Amino acid sequence: MLKKTFHILFISTLLISCKSKIVEGSTAIAMSSKNIVKNHYEYQFDKKTISARLKAVYKDKDNLQTITIKLRLEKDKIIWMSGGMLGYPFAKIMITPTKVLFYEKLNKTYFEGDFTLLSDFLGTDVDFEIIQNLLIGESILDLNNKKYSAKVQGNTYMLVPKKQEELFDILFWINPVNFKMNKQEVRQLKDQKKLTVNYAEYQKIKDEVFPRLINITAVEKITRTFIDLEYKSVEFDRKLSFPFKIPHGYQEIYLNE
Repeated sequence: MLKKTFHILFISTLLISCKSKIVEGSTAIAMSSKNIVKNHYEYQFDKKTISARLKAVYKDKDNLQTITIKLRLEKDKIIWMSGGMLGYPFAKIMITPTKVLFYEKLNKTYFEGDFTLLSDFLGTDVDFEIIQNLLIGESILDLNNKKYSAKVQGNTYMLVPKKQEELFDILFWINPVNFKMNKQEVRQLKDQKKLTVNYAEYQKIKDEVFPRLINITAVEKITRTFIDLEYKSVEFDRKLSFPFKIPHGYQEIYLNE
């Protein structure tokens, strides 16, 4: 139960299959990869905090589960979530640039550690910035660090690194209107793993383009896991608190056991 709860909460923050909704009549015209990357960063999220409620649906071969998540995020500093079912909070997670903290009430257990588990899952280093960018519809990698081939695929821009990483391939599909991510995909052919994060719909909140629906598919050989995230409400630049204290008497666990 603990591992499942952790995956719903944690992968929901980490990992967010339909096409993103685009302004009617818009089309992707040929553009250099350099200009696509430049536009992506010109439209970067520039608010200081996020306060949101989400609906998360987790589905695998044996389970279908729906939870509500309260999300608080201070850009570049803290990601905090409280998960609940039927109005009852049952787990909390707090992520900082240096560590991950998590506890759940059912079995009275907690976890405190680094990003190793998720790095192993993805086959590449995972850090706070990657998780944050996935939540706000931006690239999980610094696009300025590589050279890309660009082409129009359907009604979106597809970016492919001219030289892929040694252990995995990564692909980007970028929206031609808001230059946010339509989709990001990590493929590990050797281990038969694939992670797809699909931004199914964006919304305009004041002057900010922000995800509304995020679909995640994680494949490992023949096993498939699906997580759908829906932002039900979003506010920016509120003054936030991040209450987190592991209750007395809880037992520490290790998720890789």
